[in-house]
Amino acid sequence: MEKYIITTGKSIELAINAALAELKLDRDAVSVEVLENARSGFLGIGASPAKVKVTYEVPDPKPAEPAPALSAASRKPKKQAPKLEKPLEMPKPPVLPKMPEAPKPEAKRQEAPKLVKPVQPEKSPKAEQPKKVEQSKKNEQPKKQAPRKEAPKAPAAAKEYAPAAPGSQEERVETFLKGLLERMESTAVPHAFRKDDETIGVELVGDDLGAMIGRRGETLDAIQHLANYALNNNASKRTRVTVDAENYRGKREESLRHLARKMAAKVVKYRKNMTLEPMNAYERHVIHATLQDVPNVTTYSVGTEPNRRVVVAYEKD
Repeated sequence: MEKYIITTGKSIELAINAALAELKLDRDAVSVEVLENARSGFLGIGASPAKVKVTYEVPDPKPAEPAPALSAASRKPKKQAPKLEKPLEMPKPPVLPKMPEAPKPEAKRQEAPKLVKPVQPEKSPKAEQPKKVEQSKKNEQPKKQAPRKEAPKAPAAAKEYAPAAPGSQEERVETFLKGLLERMESTAVPHAFRKDDETIGVELVGDDLGAMIGRRGETLDAIQHLANYALNNNASKRTRVTVDAENYRGKREESLRHLARKMAAKVVKYRKNMTLEPMNAYERHVIHATLQDVPNVTTYSVGTEPNRRVVVAYEKD
């Protein structure tokens, strides 16, 4: 079952964040429809906040079970036993006269017999032999061996990177990123390698790379943008640079594909459009490519950078 709430804010993002805080849900679990954009007005006159409609799903309620019907026998009143006007009196037994008791004969005192100590038989030397044999057999039984502990698995070997050739584009990218990371007070080390004729890949290696990735990869995208600008400035042929850390790009791409399929299923089920969160050009391309062959679904982008969004729309046959 689908429900929605309407929230307002000074901007569309603040209105969406207010709805997510109220619902305690992630951005990927809801769909957003912009009802009104924020207006600043003239000198504060006529200003109005942004208004959004946030739709989310809740589990359908289970139907109540009908009460069991009473049988005909259970609905008939029970017959009550007839009440007696007077309680019945039982006849009392006759009283018999007491008989005289006969005199008890005096019991003769009997002396207690004297206790005689039993004679203990002498232990024969042959009786002790079986015990010694049994003890020797017990000692000869093999002891249970303790289970062997498996040796701990060795950690996976670190990935090795070939050094960049002197004077190559890979070396220029590494030199630029080393200086940039030093100014960011990061200990990460860049390793550049050639993917194809038009693309250079860069892998950031080190500890605490979460700060280099940032929220939804914003910091990583900024580093990648600067590396592309530094390499392609005044260049006759453009070479694309992709920067990654801890395989974030691959994980993000798989997450976007899952989100696209989920939103497409909602669009087909409810037959209405769904607007996704703001994404960069590459992430929007992943959404478009994932849903290009899905029946009854089409995609297009709206808005301007950096708030450009993908709309997953219902399309009739």
